[in-house]
Amino acid sequence: MSKSTSMTTASNSDSLPYDALLVCSFGGPNQSEDVVPFLRNVTRGKNIPEERLVEVGEHYYRFGGKSPINEQNLQLVEALQEELSDRGVNLPVIWGNRNWHPYTTDTLRDAAAFGTQRVLTLVTSAYASYSGSRQYREHLAEAVNVLGSAAPSIDILRPFFNDPGFALANADAIGEAASRIDGGLQDVHIVYVTHSIPDTMQEASAVTGPGYREQHLDVMATINSELETRHSVSFDSSLAYCSRSGDPRVPWLEPDVNDHIEALASQGVRRIIIAPIGFISDHMEVAFDLDIEALETAGEQGVQAVRADTVGVRKVFISGLVDMILERAARERGEEVAPTVSGSYAAFPDIAPPGSCRMRHGEVTGIQVIAGEDD
Repeated sequence: MSKSTSMTTASNSDSLPYDALLVCSFGGPNQSEDVVPFLRNVTRGKNIPEERLVEVGEHYYRFGGKSPINEQNLQLVEALQEELSDRGVNLPVIWGNRNWHPYTTDTLRDAAAFGTQRVLTLVTSAYASYSGSRQYREHLAEAVNVLGSAAPSIDILRPFFNDPGFALANADAIGEAASRIDGGLQDVHIVYVTHSIPDTMQEASAVTGPGYREQHLDVMATINSELETRHSVSFDSSLAYCSRSGDPRVPWLEPDVNDHIEALASQGVRRIIIAPIGFISDHMEVAFDLDIEALETAGEQGVQAVRADTVGVRKVFISGLVDMILERAARERGEEVAPTVSGSYAAFPDIAPPGSCRMRHGEVTGIQVIAGEDD
């Protein structure tokens, strides 16, 4: 697998019709005083007791009350801006969050005040599901409603799980992690990890395209093939999940990464690389669930474990995102530009099809969305 270089040069006109790129993310607290208010935002309408918020908040307090996600989003904004500038593209990159400052509505209000009329949005989730895609479409629709006639027009970049740059950056990270474990990649077990979602959400994600789990399995296969080709080694791999929440009676995707590590240990596995392909940066689910809990579980089971980096702002990943951005802009101008993908699935459509990525299949909530308003 090699990264396409078909769009290595560009000009200011290549970002038209867009006059801004919005990085839209989950958000996170910046200090201890922010933690519970932030968690209230995240759980609004879910009837979560205050004492439960305080309990979950301990994960953040362990890191001084500050999530690493905000600084990492700033790095992403800077990296995207630098890559665009290097290609001669003058497209401002702005940033807004669903759950904490800077809020998306405020960011879009400021952008509109400076004359921004049409925005392309990069959601910082590689995979399509309710929480990774449709919920952001609801969030952006709400922002548009708040801003009314002042709101810019908003499009959303398709899920990027099968962009070649994403897989290549993950393969690079896993290869580097292998250098920190005895024996390297040969005969190691790679535990690929992503955020768990309810089974009902998984089923709904598979209605109009490959489901959330299947997207991850395809990325796994692509990365495995790349690693085998690069290093001429054989190894085993599997997919596990972290960060489940909510009512324990509700089925979520399994196995939990800690249970999975215990099961691997019982089968005689003694060396693992934990690869967080479900995340693009080392935020709280990685810092706590993997770097603390999963690595502790491995140590208790006598399993040597290292955690691979997330893709972060690796050059090949950022380059792939900018390729996607310029491809989308070209299609909006009426040009025929085929998406570049890796793996076995076609690119997701630019406009989400009706019924895609609901919380539960067939459940019509009446909540407005954008980038597929017929839904």
